[in-house]
Amino acid sequence: MKKFNILLLFALLCVSLNAQHKYEREYRIKKSQFPSSALELIDEKLDDARRIKFYRETDSTKVSYEAKFKKDRLWYSVEFNEEGVLEDVEILIKKVDIPSETCENIERYLGSSFTKHRIKRIQQQYPTYKNESLEKTIKNAFQNLLLPTINYEFIVAGKKDKGYYDYEILFDANGKMKKTRKSLPPNYDHVLY
Repeated sequence: MKKFNILLLFALLCVSLNAQHKYEREYRIKKSQFPSSALELIDEKLDDARRIKFYRETDSTKVSYEAKFKKDRLWYSVEFNEEGVLEDVEILIKKVDIPSETCENIERYLGSSFTKHRIKRIQQQYPTYKNESLEKTIKNAFQNLLLPTINYEFIVAGKKDKGYYDYEILFDANGKMKKTRKSLPPNYDHVLY
């Protein structure tokens, strides 16, 4: 019995230590496999969009769905939970698209957190809020408004002690760090040797 308790404690410890890691895998799916309620919400935005792709994401904690497309020269990613409820809208941006004061705060954080770092991807994120309708969130995102409620999601290759690791770091509109997670490398199961 004591051996079982020690194993159980060890297993719980391993799970809690891995909670800060991002075990996310993305699988391409057909439009028919995408939640219908989610499609209804963004259907109007897909009319003149190009390169439309649908994905099912499995994370270490949840399952979500994502529609990715290009519209008006911008790359959008619209994420929904398993029930088809909108979670956030993200737009792929460059560093110059971030207000200078916010960018300075983010750079200061990255410089103090890593001995070396390289920014791989930046997304401007419009999360949903309980006091705001989903249609309003989508409207704000597709107007590309700089609101005090937006976030910036950075994918960074950073070196701390040994070697480089990928990190997903979320900053608020002022450049204050909200959340950071270590990412796993992409899944290359489709590659045959």
